[in-house]
Amino acid sequence: MSVKNNTLDTRYQSLLQDILDNGVEKKDRTGTGTISVFGRQIRHKMSEGFPLLTTKKMYFKGIVTELLWFLRGDTNIKFLVDNGCHIWDGDAYKNFKSRFSQMPGIQSSLPTKEEFIDKIKNQDGYAEKWGELGPIYGKQWREWKTEVAIPTTLKIDDGDDIEPLYVKGTQYIDQIQNLINDLKTNPDSRRLMVSAWAVHDLTNMVLPPCHYGFQVYTRELSLAERLNLVSTIIGEEKIRTHKDNLERVEKLNIPTRAISLMWNQRSVDTFLGLPFNIASYGLLLEIIAKVVNMVPDELIGNLGDVHLYSNHVEQAKEQIERKPFDLLPTLKHLRSDDKYTLLNEFPTLWSNFEITDFEIENYQSHLAIKAPLSN
Repeated sequence: MSVKNNTLDTRYQSLLQDILDNGVEKKDRTGTGTISVFGRQIRHKMSEGFPLLTTKKMYFKGIVTELLWFLRGDTNIKFLVDNGCHIWDGDAYKNFKSRFSQMPGIQSSLPTKEEFIDKIKNQDGYAEKWGELGPIYGKQWREWKTEVAIPTTLKIDDGDDIEPLYVKGTQYIDQIQNLINDLKTNPDSRRLMVSAWAVHDLTNMVLPPCHYGFQVYTRELSLAERLNLVSTIIGEEKIRTHKDNLERVEKLNIPTRAISLMWNQRSVDTFLGLPFNIASYGLLLEIIAKVVNMVPDELIGNLGDVHLYSNHVEQAKEQIERKPFDLLPTLKHLRSDDKYTLLNEFPTLWSNFEITDFEIENYQSHLAIKAPLSN
């Protein structure tokens, strides 16, 4: 249940004001221009509610769509387009046009961005040919490619010493599954990390990852915290005997640990991108917590180049002036308990999850604030 004292919006508004007060003008690859600060952090306690800003209306379906796309290991824009999520359209179209950069005579005959996206959605085979974005987030999360040396035969040299002979092989690492396995078997590990910054693949991506990695951390819950979870689940507030309490929390499979997530982001489009990133990693934390039966605890973002595009300044000022709602929304996992169970048995079945498996309740917000996306 959400509680009053929504601090997320005020922290976000403070970050916007920080950029306006202290930012320096910088050029950027899009040609738009930014004002920028370096090295900031934003934190949120998940007990305050799901981290969806209330000072402007957020597109929750788009957040779910992109995250499930990552978790599926998908790198083709078609899944996004088919589900009405268009945040990668500009990058996909820019990548499409770049393939013809050495053929200026063809440029004028290329489809417009709108025509390109329509073909991705409706023309058979078009997405397979032109919709790939390279080995971006989902590929690195689910199939990090690495070369390994595989011993094949043994060679005996003239001195009768035995030496192994190796051949190069390719190995694909499922970082998400490794993370879940480690959480179950070694939850105090300091290596509970997932990276998208694959140096060998950066030039093959339409855009190097902005949020390039995340780490999770768990701690044991006290008995009092577990009993509080019991009262939340079954509506009981009075404490019985110590023995009864222990039996109850075990019978109800009450979580024994809390889990926090910290992501690192090199480049932060603070007006359009950051609110999306906060909610996306909040959702990822909720999903991972449910898979391993832990309680979502704290969400932390470490932010590098934190900027406002020059054409977002007035929108940021408008959002700063808005009064946050007291309550953040809550997240419901719909029709998905069996899917989490199945995922434990068959760890690669992330494709079983659907956008409609997640719903936001009690979301009150101000109206959306439109701003152009720079690609």
